[in-house]
Amino acid sequence: MKLVCSRTNPPLGGIITAEYVKVQLKKPLNLSWGEESMFENVKCRTGNDVSRAIARSLCQDLYGSAALELTNVDHWLTFAIGSINSSEGFQKGLNILNASLGPVTYLANDKLSIADFAVFATLHFNPKWQQMLKDKSAPTNVQRWYIFMSSQNFIQNVLKSLPDDVKSTLSATNEKSSNGPKTRAKEGKFVDLPGAEMGKVVVRFPPEASGYLHIGHAKAALLNQYYQEAFEGKLIMRFDDTNPAKEDLHFEKVILEDVEMLEIKPDMFTHTSQYFDLMLEYCEKMLKDGTAYVDDTEAELMKTQREQRMESANRNNSVEKNLQMWEEMKKGSAKGQQCCVRAKIDMQSHNGCLRDPTIYRCKNEPHPKTGDKYKVYPTYDFACPIVDSIEGVTHTLRTMEYHDRDPQFYWFIDVLGLRKPYIWEYSRLSMTNTVLSKRKLTWFVNEGHVDGWDDPRMPTVRGVLRRGMTVEGLKEFIIAQGSSRSVVFMEWDKIWAFNKKVIDPIAARYMAVEFEDPVTVLVKGAKTECTQALKHPKDPTFGNKDVWLSPEVLIDRADADLLKEGENTTFIYWGNLVIKKINKKNNKIVNVEAEPNLENKDYKKTLKLTWLAKTPKVEFTPTQCVYFEHIISKPLLGKDEDFKDYIGHQTRREVQMLGDPGLKNLKKGDVIQLQRKGFFKVDVAYELANLSICKEQPIILFYIPDGTKDKTADTKVEAKAKSPAKAAAAPKGGETKTQAGGADLGAKVTAQGEKVRKLKAEKADKAAVTAEVQVLLALKAEFKQANGRDWTPADTGAPTQPTPAPQNTDLNAKIAAQGELVRKLKAEKADKAAVTAEVQVLLALKGEYKQATGKDWTPGATPAPAAAAAPQAKNGPSDLGAKITAQGDKVRKLKGEKADKAAVTAEVQALLALKAEFKKANGRDWTPADTGAPAATTAASVPAKSAGMEGELLEKIAALGDKIRKLKAEKASKEVVMAEVNVLKNLKDEYKKATGKEWTPQAAPVAVAKPAAQTANGAGDSAHAALTAKITEQGNLVRTLKSSNGSKADVEAAVKSLLDLKAEYKKATGTDFPVAGRTPSKPKEAKPAQQAKEKKPKPAAEKPEAEGAVKKQTRLGLEAKKSDNLPEWYTQVITKGEMIEYYDVSGCYILRPWSFAVWESIKEWLDAEVKKLGVQNCYFPMFVSKAALEKEKDHIADFSPEVAWVTKSGDSDMAEPIAVRPTSETVMYPSYAKWIQSYRDLPVRLNQWNNVVRWEFKHPQPFLRTREFLWQEGHTAFANKQEAVEEVATILDLYAKIYTDLLAIPVVKGRKTEKEKFAGGDYTLTAEAYISASGRAIQGATSHHLGQNFSKMFEIVFEDPETQEKKYVYQNSWGITTRTIGVMIMVHADDQGLVLPPRVASVQIVIVPCGITATLSPEGRKTLQKSCDDLEANLKKIGVKVKGDYRDNYSPGWKFNHWELKGVPIRVELGPKDIEKKQLVAVRRDTGEKITINRENAVEQLASLLEQIHKDMYQKACNELDAHKIVLTEWSKFTALLDQKNLLLVPFCGDKDCEEKIKADSARDDDADSAAPSMGAKSLCIPLEQPTAIKPTDKCIHPACTRKPKAYTLFGRSY
Repeated sequence: MKLVCSRTNPPLGGIITAEYVKVQLKKPLNLSWGEESMFENVKCRTGNDVSRAIARSLCQDLYGSAALELTNVDHWLTFAIGSINSSEGFQKGLNILNASLGPVTYLANDKLSIADFAVFATLHFNPKWQQMLKDKSAPTNVQRWYIFMSSQNFIQNVLKSLPDDVKSTLSATNEKSSNGPKTRAKEGKFVDLPGAEMGKVVVRFPPEASGYLHIGHAKAALLNQYYQEAFEGKLIMRFDDTNPAKEDLHFEKVILEDVEMLEIKPDMFTHTSQYFDLMLEYCEKMLKDGTAYVDDTEAELMKTQREQRMESANRNNSVEKNLQMWEEMKKGSAKGQQCCVRAKIDMQSHNGCLRDPTIYRCKNEPHPKTGDKYKVYPTYDFACPIVDSIEGVTHTLRTMEYHDRDPQFYWFIDVLGLRKPYIWEYSRLSMTNTVLSKRKLTWFVNEGHVDGWDDPRMPTVRGVLRRGMTVEGLKEFIIAQGSSRSVVFMEWDKIWAFNKKVIDPIAARYMAVEFEDPVTVLVKGAKTECTQALKHPKDPTFGNKDVWLSPEVLIDRADADLLKEGENTTFIYWGNLVIKKINKKNNKIVNVEAEPNLENKDYKKTLKLTWLAKTPKVEFTPTQCVYFEHIISKPLLGKDEDFKDYIGHQTRREVQMLGDPGLKNLKKGDVIQLQRKGFFKVDVAYELANLSICKEQPIILFYIPDGTKDKTADTKVEAKAKSPAKAAAAPKGGETKTQAGGADLGAKVTAQGEKVRKLKAEKADKAAVTAEVQVLLALKAEFKQANGRDWTPADTGAPTQPTPAPQNTDLNAKIAAQGELVRKLKAEKADKAAVTAEVQVLLALKGEYKQATGKDWTPGATPAPAAAAAPQAKNGPSDLGAKITAQGDKVRKLKGEKADKAAVTAEVQALLALKAEFKKANGRDWTPADTGAPAATTAASVPAKSAGMEGELLEKIAALGDKIRKLKAEKASKEVVMAEVNVLKNLKDEYKKATGKEWTPQAAPVAVAKPAAQTANGAGDSAHAALTAKITEQGNLVRTLKSSNGSKADVEAAVKSLLDLKAEYKKATGTDFPVAGRTPSKPKEAKPAQQAKEKKPKPAAEKPEAEGAVKKQTRLGLEAKKSDNLPEWYTQVITKGEMIEYYDVSGCYILRPWSFAVWESIKEWLDAEVKKLGVQNCYFPMFVSKAALEKEKDHIADFSPEVAWVTKSGDSDMAEPIAVRPTSETVMYPSYAKWIQSYRDLPVRLNQWNNVVRWEFKHPQPFLRTREFLWQEGHTAFANKQEAVEEVATILDLYAKIYTDLLAIPVVKGRKTEKEKFAGGDYTLTAEAYISASGRAIQGATSHHLGQNFSKMFEIVFEDPETQEKKYVYQNSWGITTRTIGVMIMVHADDQGLVLPPRVASVQIVIVPCGITATLSPEGRKTLQKSCDDLEANLKKIGVKVKGDYRDNYSPGWKFNHWELKGVPIRVELGPKDIEKKQLVAVRRDTGEKITINRENAVEQLASLLEQIHKDMYQKACNELDAHKIVLTEWSKFTALLDQKNLLLVPFCGDKDCEEKIKADSARDDDADSAAPSMGAKSLCIPLEQPTAIKPTDKCIHPACTRKPKAYTLFGRSY
């Protein structure tokens, strides 16, 4: 080897590489020193170039052979000359290096490489590093690696042989780099670009000119700029203008302005359209090469074919035919416009993006840049890789949403033979309470919900800047997010908190008082004078401002209410004043009397308030403060939720203020702080009245959020919502009221309303309608300002109309009244559903009016006399009922005819409006009884059998109809209502089959003649009718009380009266009182008269329920099924089963006693077991210092986003943030290092039961994924490895027993793969459970063998008794969490509720006494109670956890459902008859089986039954696991079996890359069941019990893998 090294730029890494090759490969080395570095006559600029050249020619293994290995090494070579080689990046680089070296010995590819040589060379002569070694403050992992590298003989040879002048040069170079400029503070996690080299990085920002930039685009632009600056590279700004329909030169202009506002300076500006000619050539090349084809398949059919993986008929076209069709496309002919060009990739791919995507489409329309030159345009997916390659882009930064398109990107590069850029993915910026879709933002603008793209409510760059965001604050926020791939929804308070730090030092301070109802403070002895105060209390350079004092000052009424007589109050800028007297009238403060106490300088505990002096010498500044809300009311929208459902709330509020006189001097754009009201930005500056305006222009201030609470909540002034017309710009003048006054304005409003109605009737253009509506709203606002009230149709100023017909007058009055009601509801911001219902009523009334008069209803135009000769009947109940019935028939007919959905919907709306009108008129809901139909046919007119069947069906239909109406009234879930509706449909179909006719509300149940005996004792039909009327009236009263939210006592009293009347009815008739449309229940057989006489009256003292009490009405039971809607079912089962209660901090939950008892059972068992092993319990603090956490954070990748920090103590910022414990290694292991000195101190076996906090941003699920959870964590240390290895296995066995022996759940014990193991351990053992409902596995518990990784990190060493050498201990850590409870619920619970395994249930048996009726004697009750008590006591004696449910205000049936829902393993039913027969009935919760047990040996049998239940539950779960655990060796069946909810045991090589491919290639297709899990399979574990041995002929499961399998590995979808 011949190596010449530069003396001015010594290539130390290259020299180390050469020495290694010389020593290891016995290659002679001829080393000399000169001006330039050269290896074998090849010039080398850096040490990296030398290392690469030597490795490539003599020892490729040092560099790597596979592409991934080369990339890994290149990453570290760039790192060596990048961040760690600079002053600003040294510490950050060192942290990255420390984290990466935690679990490994070498930097790249698990072997020694030129990466290690390069980084070592950088560190060795760095003075900061050497100082760290001297101070013993060097990061543990880096120090370990550095010492190891220093000990290598070839490195020692190089360091000894370096000439002194070379050493000086190296030291001087590092000294210079270590004293460079300071870097930006608080940067986020920016991942170094793989393969990036200093000065060679080229990135690009490619916006589409179809809208304004929003902050999501700003993140993309700033990330690209960050890497441009970090690597001293180049940034290209390219407009993606491939779609002529979307391009707009106006948007190009504003985007360039936005980029300039963000202080981004691209090195080059380009357009994709510049390369259209080249892309045409590439397209034709692909057509000729057979890698593309022209397809004229219709768009919808093509979409279907791609979903079903069907090839197009044109896929195998000849080259000639493709070119012929291509020419038609280029001409833009009719035939050409039906075609597109598709890449021929792979129609069978699991990745839908590879199924022959479109690359060219024919669009016969002009392009803003190229005009009519082209008729065909490339797609973005085709153009992007081509232009990136041509423009020299080295790193293509894209958001994660493009992940599936990455293989497509590289396919185009390979097929066209282009240079390959590196794709780097990052997460898109997602904000709460808004949308970042250009399409949706455009909708907000077009619909007039905002004033424009720069509206402060918009998430556009211009919008947030107009609201008060600074460019610096925006940049700081986005840069703080870094380039992480973690998907996080950021709350707006985060961005405003960053901004506050920017504006706080530059915002001058002023004061303002609310305009409405201020309170005067009379200051005795004060003089009218002007003083001076600092504009900014912390920065005198801002200068001073005038502060006027006077004997009268104004304060906010809210502040006045806080004043107390005799106390000091601090008036900001003045001093302390003593409140002498507070004068009130009618309990309202009129004024306040005060005296100066300026000598008192104690401001610590006084009330601080703002004020303004009332003096003729200076005038207040008229001020309007504008507050904004989020444009979407819901923080996070679900996948299927429409954002339009969460708009319509008030998003702009104006508060009128009296402003500080100094506000008049402010300019547009100034940022200020109104003391105690927040930060504001001047949107419109104050202007004096002049010739062009009639009054002065008030200053308009936009409130700037500061990241804390919403200031709009603080204002107690009733803010006026501006109309969209006025929101666009503040009025410039003070237009005086017209002489005509309200009448004139009213007429204008009426005329404008007519104009709007006419446009709508003519289906005019939406923009035109919107413009006129804005004018109408502005006129109404003007009317309100002039008259102090809202406009109504009475304010028309129109002449009196001819006298209308009486019935039309009544209808007109109804419309006017209903209109008033709607306006009132809107003004009160009532619930949207309530407003919609009343609007439907209004529309129905207007429709009725039009039908009666032949014309539309208009305000002020009273109706003309009715044309019909016959008088119109007033809408009474029967009339409306008939209309509802007719409309219902119409809807049913349409549905039966399968009419168009829109037509059906329209008629349904009309039906709902009629029902709403009925309810308003009658005070109750409509029922089929309100039909106004003639009486039903008597039983004599139909055959008995037919009558009986018809009557039974009609009764069922009526009952179910009542049930559905009740469910809807109670706002039951949609799923529950639809389930009952489907049953109702089936009953109606059954009725049609039985009778040959459709069911209608008139089809009342057939009357069945009662036996004479039943009515003989009654008072005749008149008495029966009177009683029926009473019950009906009382029922109406109960409904009215409930609907009007009457008091509980009133409701209960009314219900009791109703029940008494119904009991009287039953006594008189022998039947239950029928619900409307329902036949009475079948009468009981009459008992002999003698029995009736002998019936004893109930004793007055004996009451089955408390007097006046009403049974508690509770909706028990689950409304979702486990198989249909697993997430909703899970939510209901844990809440209704009383396992958890939701909390107001997302991801944190209240564990109720019912669930905590399960955790206590697990804790009690495991605690006893680990203590048998010698483990001791302890407790370490939950708070971790930032410095201490750094060690663990750097060790575990991407850990820091989950750490919760405590930053404040009271209102004061803490000197240093303190982390809340995410795990305890950092807390515990420093103590281990102190406590362990000798082998005598070992083993150390400690465990703690505690809580930890991990602030995950994924969707939290109670028990399964929470931000705070309970767990047990054991941490042990041993002198030798064998002891540690044995303990890891023992602990895993204990964890498995928790599942099998306590929770009745089988688990698969195994070892995690290298990819899935704990990053800090040598290996991880795991217990994996299976949830059949979702077909997914879940990690139950883990036991990690840490080896010596952490002991080396924390220097936990002991002295060997034989060699007296210091040795690192071997460590384990193991833990199990409250996730176990979630697994138990998922596995065992069913559609009736929880099913608790007996061994963890806090109540194993519940005793429910039955048969307590009015006929049961007091002695019988006592006997029953004693029998229950005896059974309970005997069960407790043998250790059974038993509870007796003796509540007397619940029926046995209710109790059965209650305890079934809560999952109690056994329910014992015991009644008087059971006592007589000396037996009891036991009901199993798991199977529902009822077992009769002899009372004598009931205790023993019940105890035995509990054990049997555990065995049966375990066996059932085992059967489910075994049925879904499949051994497989063929990849072709992998995905199909996975989609069938199976876990797959497959031969696997264990390679990380192969595992990633399995996961990617097994992901669910786009066209699969949308409710099924879509993620690919991941390795769960390598089972300790293998299904069979690996054979020599076996292959790894993935078809692309050529490695030999190591073991059968369990794969599946996982939580």
